[in-house]
Amino acid sequence: MVRWQSTDVPTNRSTITGSLLTALCPDLRTALTRVGYDADTLLDVLGAGAHAALSRSEPVPVRRAARDAGELGTLIRLLLLGDALPVREVAAALAPVEVDRAVAAGLLDRDGDALRAALDLRPLDAGAGTRWILSDLDESMRRRTLAEDHVLGVGHASLSLLRATPTRPVGTVLDLGTGCGVQAVHAASYADHITATDVNARALWLAEATAALNELDIELVEGSWFDPVQGRRFDQIVANPPFVVGPARVEHTYRDSGLGLDGASELVISQAADLLAPGGTAAMLAAWVHVDGQDWRGRVSSWLPAQGVDAWVVQRDVADPALYVGTWLRDAGLDPRDPIAQARAEEWLDAFTTADVEGIGFGFVYLRAIDGPTELLAEDLTHGFDDPLGGEALRYFERSAWLRAVAADENLAWSSRFVVDPATALERVALPGPEGWAPTVARVHRGDGPRWQHEVNETTVSLLAGMRADGLPLYELIELLALAHGSDAVTAEFAADALSVVAGLVRHGLVRPV
Repeated sequence: MVRWQSTDVPTNRSTITGSLLTALCPDLRTALTRVGYDADTLLDVLGAGAHAALSRSEPVPVRRAARDAGELGTLIRLLLLGDALPVREVAAALAPVEVDRAVAAGLLDRDGDALRAALDLRPLDAGAGTRWILSDLDESMRRRTLAEDHVLGVGHASLSLLRATPTRPVGTVLDLGTGCGVQAVHAASYADHITATDVNARALWLAEATAALNELDIELVEGSWFDPVQGRRFDQIVANPPFVVGPARVEHTYRDSGLGLDGASELVISQAADLLAPGGTAAMLAAWVHVDGQDWRGRVSSWLPAQGVDAWVVQRDVADPALYVGTWLRDAGLDPRDPIAQARAEEWLDAFTTADVEGIGFGFVYLRAIDGPTELLAEDLTHGFDDPLGGEALRYFERSAWLRAVAADENLAWSSRFVVDPATALERVALPGPEGWAPTVARVHRGDGPRWQHEVNETTVSLLAGMRADGLPLYELIELLALAHGSDAVTAEFAADALSVVAGLVRHGLVRPV
C-alpha cells in the first residue's frame, strides 16, 4: 500500500493512507446498512419514474419521492441531491457516525446551521450485490467548477466498462487509473487480488475509503501509467484511462492525459500486453482519431506489438469533432457560450484541423496474451444491443484460438462437425429497388450477444442446413454440395470459399465446431 506524507484534512491535493475518512467507514457502513441505502431499496422507494429522473439530473421528482421515506429519504436528499439539511436530521440518519467526525473526515460540510454532503456517495449493484462508491461531487444536481484533481464518480463510461469486463474467476487484476475505485471494487467479485494505480493522490484517498466501506482489501499504488507495477504480471487488466482526445494538456486528471490527440490510448494499448500473464486478458476503454485518408483500423493496429497479442477492437461510436469538443466542455462544467470555453474550443478544434481529424472513434479494446504473432480484428459495432460484452470477449478469444489452429492445419476444420448456434436465425428479406422489390436477400443473425449479422447465399444456407452434432464432417458436407452443383469433385476454389465462409461464421459465434 502507498504511504503519503501530508495532512489528514482532505484537500484537492493529497491525504494519507489510513485517513480519517477510511477510519469513518465501519460506522458509515453500519449506518447505510441500517437505513437501507442500497441499490434495490433505493429503486423501490423512489419508483421507476423518480429513479429515472435521478439519472437525468432532475432533483424535484426525487425530492418529492424522498419526503415520506424517513431516514432513507434524508440520505437520498443529503447524498444524492446535495440538499442542505438540519444537523439533527442528518445525525439521526447517519447514526452511529458522529457529525463532527464526518465533517473532519471530509464527508460532510457545514452550511450555516445545516449540513451538506462534501462527497458523492451512492450505491451500485453491478451484479454482486450493493457496493458503495465514494467520489467527488459532480454537476448532476448543482452547478460547480471541477478542480484539476476532481475524482469522477460512476459515469456512463465506467458503467459501460463494468458491463464489458470479463468476470471469469482469476487470480490477479490490475485496475489502471482507478479513480474512485469502481472497477477495482467490481473486480473483487471475481479476482483473488486487486492492484489499483492512479497518478492522482486524491483518487487513491477516495478509492481507499471506497474499499474500506465495502470491506475489501485492495492494493493501492500511486504513480503514472504502468510505472508503479513494472516487472509484474496480471491475469487481467482493466483500464478506463484519461483517453479524451485533444491538445496535449491536463485540465482534469480523470480525463486528460497530457498526451496529444489519442496518445493516451496508444500508450495503454501498446504497453498493456507486457504486464499480462500467459493467457491473461485486458479490457479497456479507448479512443482514436479518424484521419482524412487513413483507415482507423490501421492506426490502432500500429499500436500493437508484433508478437504475443490477440486483439479484438470494437468501435461503438464515431463523434463529429465539434460535437465531441462541446460534450467535453460541458462535462467539465463549462458553458460553451462563455468566452473562456470558446477559447478552449478554438484551441481544441485547431488541434483537430492541424492533424486532419475527421472524427473521433470510441470503443472497447480487448487483448489476450498468446504465444505467437499478433493478430487483430478491428470492427464496427455501432448497432444497439443489450447483452454485456465481457463474456462475449472471452468466447471470441476461444474461437480465435480455434481458428489459429485451423490456419496451422486445415484438416482440423475439414474433419470437424459443426452446429448452428441455438441463438442463430435465418431470415429472408426482399429489399426495394428502382424497378420494384429486389430478389430476396438471405441473412443469418445472432439473437444474443452483439447480434452479428452475415449476408449469405443459397449455397451457404444449404451448408448450414447440413450442420449437426451427429452429422457429417465439414469436408463431406461440401462434397455433397459440390455434387448438388453438378461437380464430381471439390475444387480448390470451392473448398477455400467454403472454409472462408465457415471461419467468418465461427469468428462471430453463429456456428461452432462440436
